[in-house]
Amino acid sequence: MFGYVMHRLFIMIPTLLVISALIFLIIQAPPGDYLSTYMAELQSQGEAVDPGKIAYLRAQYGLDQPLHIQYIRWIAALLQGDMGYSFEYGLPVNEVVGDRLLLTIIVSAATIAFIWIVSFPIGIYSATHQYSLGDYGLTFLGYLGLATPSFLLALVLLYFANVYFGISIGGLMDPVYIDAPWSWAKAWSVLEHLWIPVIVIGTAGTAGMIRRLRANLLDELQKQYVVTGRAKGLPPGRLLVKYPLRVALNPFVADIGTLLPEVVSGAVIVSVVLSLPTTGPMLLDALRSQDMYLAGSFLMFLALLTVAGVFLSDLALAVLDPRIRLGGGAGR
Repeated sequence: MFGYVMHRLFIMIPTLLVISALIFLIIQAPPGDYLSTYMAELQSQGEAVDPGKIAYLRAQYGLDQPLHIQYIRWIAALLQGDMGYSFEYGLPVNEVVGDRLLLTIIVSAATIAFIWIVSFPIGIYSATHQYSLGDYGLTFLGYLGLATPSFLLALVLLYFANVYFGISIGGLMDPVYIDAPWSWAKAWSVLEHLWIPVIVIGTAGTAGMIRRLRANLLDELQKQYVVTGRAKGLPPGRLLVKYPLRVALNPFVADIGTLLPEVVSGAVIVSVVLSLPTTGPMLLDALRSQDMYLAGSFLMFLALLTVAGVFLSDLALAVLDPRIRLGGGAGR
């Protein structure tokens, strides 16, 4: 186990380096940079642009250097915990992110918990009561959840909350707490507003997880060892939990690597619709304006979530499923 963990940790380093290079090249692919875009906007508004000032800013932030020099400087700064400077906000990226990253983590963790808590019992019920009225109803709701875009569900909830209840469900806290320091009152306000984005963002993931768990569990329940255990008179509950359910939980664990970044990145449009102060809208604006350091830091954060999630899911799968061995074919 120790050797496998060290090997995977060693592999993560070149993986993140390759991802960082791809992120940097993709952000730099459009012609120009943030300052070029900024100059074009000023000129379109009829304002004067000082070329000397633009050249000074480009030299100050290293935008006049070759791409490989800019990449090395960016990576070296990231390794030291410096995410760079946001041109659009005129502040270091560490200060710009601020509470947004914390709120993003809170929303993402709550959404993942919602997906697991809701899909787990529903998937088990649908598999153990196949073709029943409840199975058909839950299957219909699952397809409905998969077919409904998250942003459309957010718009519908906004409309009904405003028209029928006269309240606004946008944001993650009351306006009075937006720029206030953290306190118990602010935390409680976040919890009061959290359930709307969690339901909106987690609906599609919950529906998909229900379908996968139901299909996997149905497949396991029809295998020979389950039929043999049933013939020997094992109690249905013990027979279900002992092996079929344990093996059918593989998609729950295997999806950790993709679920974390999907929840963060997939909530961008929902965050815009619901006016959530998370990293999603900021990432979208940073990509539009070619704010390289801000966009690159966000994308590297998603990459780190993916790599770390896959690593954790592999370890958890080895513990959950006795058929999986960390050594692969090395011991044959």
